[in-house]
Amino acid sequence: MARHTVKFSNLNLPKLTIPLLLLLGLIILCCGIFTIGSVIIPSATQTATSTPSITSTITRTETITPTSTITPSATITQTPIEIHTPTITPTSTTSLTPTITPTSTVTLPSAAVSCVPQNTKRETGTVTRVIDGDTIEVRIGNQNYRVRYIGIDTPERGDYYSYQSTEANRRLVEGKRVTLVKDISEVDRYDRLLRYVFVSNIFVNYELVRQGYAYAYTFPPDVACSDTFVAAQRDARVMESGLWKPTPTLAPRSSGGSGSNCHPSYPDVCIPPPPPDLDCPEIPYRRFRVLPPDPHRFDGDGDGIGCESN
Repeated sequence: MARHTVKFSNLNLPKLTIPLLLLLGLIILCCGIFTIGSVIIPSATQTATSTPSITSTITRTETITPTSTITPSATITQTPIEIHTPTITPTSTTSLTPTITPTSTVTLPSAAVSCVPQNTKRETGTVTRVIDGDTIEVRIGNQNYRVRYIGIDTPERGDYYSYQSTEANRRLVEGKRVTLVKDISEVDRYDRLLRYVFVSNIFVNYELVRQGYAYAYTFPPDVACSDTFVAAQRDARVMESGLWKPTPTLAPRSSGGSGSNCHPSYPDVCIPPPPPDLDCPEIPYRRFRVLPPDPHRFDGDGDGIGCESN
């Protein structure tokens, strides 16, 4: 294929046309350069100004860091105050229920009370009245009962040492909580409960005899502690305790020398021989010495002491 080369020299153009074309091209070139410059230069300035705005917004986000002040939420750690709840443990005070065991107070003391029956009825109550040396009134539950001490006897009201025996009994039991222990009989002929009586570890029946405020008194079938009471009475007499203290009674003067009417069986008092046969309530003397043959039988138990309880 043949190439065709066009040569401007062959073109039939006026001579001024070429310079005009060159000038036009130069103008177009300048305009292009200016246009390109106007586009490039503004975009550069825009990027320069836009960067500061970006950095400023970043610095504002740093001001958000005061959110660290939220750390006071650590004060919520005060919630451990709730550990006071362990103070609820005082519910252990419910263990006070074992205090119901005071029924164990019914157990009897060992000293001098081995004679007391261990398998008979026991009752607890409060003494509301002391009647005399061997009788009291006890409130058991909602009812009052008259209680007669088993195995002992004290002087009757108006007899010698009655007041002292009653007062001794009052000191031991009045207003106190007592434990009553049955022997064989429930009541006597007067419907009084027959009982051995205890105040805490004090065996009241025994103590009254031991201190000399009561006599040992054996009355079947309630004789479990008879020997114990007799032994206590023997000791009280030897020690001259309570009503066993000597009470010297002067014998009245005889009216005439050797012709005195006083029987020698009663050397410390003047009691005539029978007849008549006298009993203790018929003479003014108590607890006086008696020698055989004792014609009036004042010494019924043969211990050498006359009219001990009458």
